[in-house]
Amino acid sequence: MPNSPWSHSRSAAIADDVDFEIKGQELQFVEIELDPGESAVAEAGAMVWKDAPIAMSTVFGDGSGGQGGGFMDKRLGAGKRLVTGESLFTTVFTHEGRGKARVAFAAPVPGAILPIKLDDVGGRLICQKDAFLCAARGVSIGVHFQQKIMTGLFGGEGFIMQRLDGDGWVFVQMGGTVVERELAPGEELHVDTGCVAAFTESVDFDLVRAGSVKSMFFGGEGIFFARLRGPGKVWIQSLPFSRLAGRMLAAAGSRGGQNRGEGSILGSLGDLIDGD
Repeated sequence: MPNSPWSHSRSAAIADDVDFEIKGQELQFVEIELDPGESAVAEAGAMVWKDAPIAMSTVFGDGSGGQGGGFMDKRLGAGKRLVTGESLFTTVFTHEGRGKARVAFAAPVPGAILPIKLDDVGGRLICQKDAFLCAARGVSIGVHFQQKIMTGLFGGEGFIMQRLDGDGWVFVQMGGTVVERELAPGEELHVDTGCVAAFTESVDFDLVRAGSVKSMFFGGEGIFFARLRGPGKVWIQSLPFSRLAGRMLAAAGSRGGQNRGEGSILGSLGDLIDGD
């Protein structure tokens, strides 16, 4: 597979150590290369194309144990996915032929697909609940609950986030441009709550008040910031899907699609003057 800024060749690991290449700029897709017997697991509807020798099957749960796990294990995996707002089922793509075969998966929104080797980040990644796109077989998708009530209520993602466990490659989707920060012990970073895309388990996630009362209510940045305290890695996204969707809905609802410009100082006062 040709080299690219995001490409990988295999090394020894417990999970299927797949080769891959990420293509595209704003609308990316990941192309995974499988050897015979290897599998990739993906969200339903994420596939773009596959080579014919790759068989596709739908499994109950997160697919980390394939079809050989016990019934209770499958129920537990499916329950975890249901709690995070995902489907009860995942799709497993297994190479049943000879030689190399490829399958491609695309992110549903503009942004970036980030490849993360879980054993490079301590075996666990905490991320926004819709971040998972696909992974090598052997990665488990679980649930991470915020332990602090205030963080759960106002933390942008609520009480529930995704927890990805294992030692293999996982591919997570993030909105807009993605920045990776390595925090030293005790180092703090304040981030808009919706822009926290992922962080390692060692990072402490809490909330801090966004300045004075005046700033909280009139500053336009929300009431709280996410406070991320090291040590550990943090991934920040510049365009959360919720923000993009909110602005699209607001624009669609303004006077039947008529546009006075996003920066209009009239706003709703202009609607009043116009008799709306």
